[in-house]
This record gives sequence, structure tokens and C-alpha cells, in this order.
Amino acid sequence: MDYTEPNFSRCAVITIDTQNDFSLPGAIAEIKGTHEVIPQMKRILEAARKSHIPILHVVRIYKEDGSNADICRKALIESGAQIVSPGSSGAELVDSIKPSSDANLSHEELLSGKMQPLGDLEWAMYKPRWGAFYQTDLEDFLRGKGIDSLVFIGCNFPNCPRASMVQASERDFKVVMIEDAISGVYPHGIEELIRIGVKAYTTEQVISQFK
Repeated sequence: MDYTEPNFSRCAVITIDTQNDFSLPGAIAEIKGTHEVIPQMKRILEAARKSHIPILHVVRIYKEDGSNADICRKALIESGAQIVSPGSSGAELVDSIKPSSDANLSHEELLSGKMQPLGDLEWAMYKPRWGAFYQTDLEDFLRGKGIDSLVFIGCNFPNCPRASMVQASERDFKVVMIEDAISGVYPHGIEELIRIGVKAYTTEQVISQFK
């Protein structure tokens, strides 16, 4: 038996850090390649909504005093860099992945640790560090909804998506990465995750699994 085989009848789609400041061309903290994978992300999310598959948008928010920033970015934020600041347009999800045009983030609610509803079976969640499970209630939230398989898409594979997938694997979730819907993917990184049981799919392959 392959214990890592995803169960798409009990899955959720997780988007990572697909916010304006990281994703839009010319943005202050643009991650190259993210804008190019957004069309694939949009297709996956639209298919998931149609199939009533839960979606969680995991985001970063940096308080302007830098108090909640990673130590590698703390000095930058403290110096006045405005990156995914609470209430800013840069901290918002990219428009094309939102469930509706008015699905804006409530930064106060997110920073308090709550899952913010954005639509039917769709939420946003704040993470304080690279991995989505670190100091969050994500595992309990997923378990409470009977979810055992996670499909990851989003921004900057080497950092937050990779860390989140490793953490998911550590918690015995069945993990799927969509290699053409995550920015910054490179072949050796895919190989390393496959070795810990992560399944690599394309956008077309995962959409074909959604019922």
C-alpha cells in the first residue's frame, strides 16, 4: 500500500503567499516567476470551488515595527520597508485568485490567529514564519474537517511552500505539489520532496482528479 497516495475526496488546496507585494510585476518584494504561475493557480482554484473542495490562503503580514518579522527580514522592516503591511493593498491576495472581488483580508482578525472566512469553503490564515504549520492552528483546523490530503500552490518554492510541505509530511498528511503552479520550482527540489513522499502533479493532472 502507498500510504502517501493522495485522497482527493478528502483534500484541501493551500495557496502560499500569493499577495500583491510578492506577486505583481515591479512590486516592492516581487518574487520572480510568481506572476507567471497565477493563471495556473486560478484554474486550480476555480476547479476546486466548482468541486466544493476547501481552500486555504496562507499569507504573511509584517507589522510596521518589525516585531513579528523573521530575523532575516527584521532589520529591513524596522528600517521602514513597507512589505505586506497590515491594511495595505500590497498585503492583499492577488485579485485573480480571490473567490470574489470584495474578499479582502481582515488583518486584525488574521494576526489574532483566526481563520478568516472568504467564501464558501474558503478561508485565509496568517503564518508567522516560513511553514504554514508553525505556531498556527492549521493542523487542528484540517483534522476537524476530515482533510487528510493537501494540494500546494503559490509563491516561492524554496522558502514557504517547501517548508509547509515538509511540515505537512511530518504530520502525516498526504502532500501534492503542483509543479507548474508554484514559483521558484527547480528539478532537484522536486526530487528531494518526492523522496519524502510528496507527489508532483501538473495543473492538468490535478484538475482531472477533482470531482
